[in-house]
Amino acid sequence: MERRDARTAALQALLHVDENEGYSNLVLNKTLEKFQLEPRDASLASAIFYGVLERRLTLDYYISLFCRAPGKKQSPVVREILRIAVYQILYLEKIPESAAVNEAVNCARENGAVKACGFINGVLRAMLRKKEKLRLPPEEDGTVRGLSVRHSCPEWLIRLWMRAYGGDCTKGILASLSGRPPVFARVNNTRISREKLSDLLRAEDVKPIGITWDPDALELQNTGSVTGLKSFQDGFFHIQDLSSQLCCRVVDPRPGERVIDVCAAPGGKSFTMAERMENRGEVLAFDKYKGKAGLIRQGAARLSLSAVKTGVRDAAAASDDLSVAQRVLCDVPCSGLGIIRRKPEIRYKPQHTLDSLPDLQYLILCRSAHLTAPGGLLVYSTCTLNPSENGENAERFLKEHGGFEPCPLCLPETISRVMDEPENELTLMPHIHGTDGFFIAAFRRRF
Repeated sequence: MERRDARTAALQALLHVDENEGYSNLVLNKTLEKFQLEPRDASLASAIFYGVLERRLTLDYYISLFCRAPGKKQSPVVREILRIAVYQILYLEKIPESAAVNEAVNCARENGAVKACGFINGVLRAMLRKKEKLRLPPEEDGTVRGLSVRHSCPEWLIRLWMRAYGGDCTKGILASLSGRPPVFARVNNTRISREKLSDLLRAEDVKPIGITWDPDALELQNTGSVTGLKSFQDGFFHIQDLSSQLCCRVVDPRPGERVIDVCAAPGGKSFTMAERMENRGEVLAFDKYKGKAGLIRQGAARLSLSAVKTGVRDAAAASDDLSVAQRVLCDVPCSGLGIIRRKPEIRYKPQHTLDSLPDLQYLILCRSAHLTAPGGLLVYSTCTLNPSENGENAERFLKEHGGFEPCPLCLPETISRVMDEPENELTLMPHIHGTDGFFIAAFRRRF
């Protein structure tokens, strides 16, 4: 019979992410639902799961110091059990060291790794004897290897960011990858004011903090499970990072207009645009997959946003005859390098998985250009920090589409540029703007 404890739950979730490349939040939720743990154990499983994901390369560095043959490949189960134990020993002060070691051995015995019990016990006992002398490469070690070990980020990704944004900015990005990211909400202004929502949230023991540059944005602290809040269930807000809220501000949809969101799932930007339009007009929210289009439909229903119309459509291959819209948003599929702090597993994707993305994104942008009415606005966005997916695609589009011109962005005074880029583009950085890493480019159709 499978053990139903926090460490086994964390192990199963980590193995699922490794083997099936699932999204961390979805994998953990499904695992916790399966294990039916007590709240305290569920919290421990979550802490271990995310802690190991965030610090994988750092943990592997420590483990390698105590393996007689560090180059020898370990089985996935053994590797994750060691990471879980070392994470508890080094980062969870309330867990007794002896418990971390004993539970690791028990976990191996009950998860098909009996032959590795002695090896696991030996590595962990050796580490405990040297624990006080363990050191990471010092900060003054400016090598890519040193940064990789300290921040648990692959060397190829660090090099990419250094080439694109420079050393200081890269160190800032790396520093932003750890810790819990802020939670931001978009007020459903068609149903409630920010002030009244703030009162409701405080009554639910949530601390709301107003965002100065947007009257319908809030930071939420002490949230617990957001979906469990009555104010959420009543459709008074949805969760959305400030970067996406700023993107919708750039689109600037007006009441009564027709807007097309070609890659809309899970629907947050469509909802915000409909709210900015006072739920008057039409927001066509499409996704390639029926299930994801269904999620958009459910979200719009919860928020009572009748202006949002959903449909299944492949933005890269559509041959439909959709009528043009005043505003078109292409929030394209991307590598996600700007949201690593929310989905830590993204950083471990192989570099080659990025290779085909810029061409796909550019294809979607080009296929969506004809949906933009003359004089209308076409906005391209990603949640990544990778020039080939961002500025290079925007520059190429203008070179190859004479019917469009760059449309300068009208930004809040508090949003400053951190790099040299055209007036119609903006790159948002987590460590500077407090948002996800994000890119926005705007184009006006001339004829």
